[in-house]
Amino acid sequence: MRLAGLALTALLVAGPALAVTPEERLADPALEARARAISEELRCLVCQNQSIDDSEAPLAHDLRVLVRERLEAGDSDAAVKQFLVDRYGEFVLLRPTFSESNLLLWAAPFLVLLAGIALAFLFYRRRRAAAGTERLSAEEEEALARVLGRPEQG
Repeated sequence: MRLAGLALTALLVAGPALAVTPEERLADPALEARARAISEELRCLVCQNQSIDDSEAPLAHDLRVLVRERLEAGDSDAAVKQFLVDRYGEFVLLRPTFSESNLLLWAAPFLVLLAGIALAFLFYRRRRAAAGTERLSAEEEEALARVLGRPEQG
């Protein structure tokens, strides 16, 4: 049982490493490290929740190979990313850049939070105002006085 647990843990830890196949790896360890770092920042366009480094999709494989080819051709890390953004759009980046085109993407969480606070404030304020204006009718006051055992006001 303990051996099975260790094997399962090893598979879970090594799972993402299996996505990059041996034939994809570069001979130069420095270039391979750069390729892996870039691949971890790029979204698999098929899986959408994984980086191309973790994905086993054929398109992710093609993108990993493309990244390595661009690095071997002498491109900088930024040039490789820009090449892919130009080709696939900014969606390919797992962490989008802060720019005018995606300002709403970055501002949306804060806008939703502010709207929630404003709605809660308005709800509280209306409820409090409504609680202060409601009065009992004369009949209700008499019934309440009888229930509480107070002498009727008359």
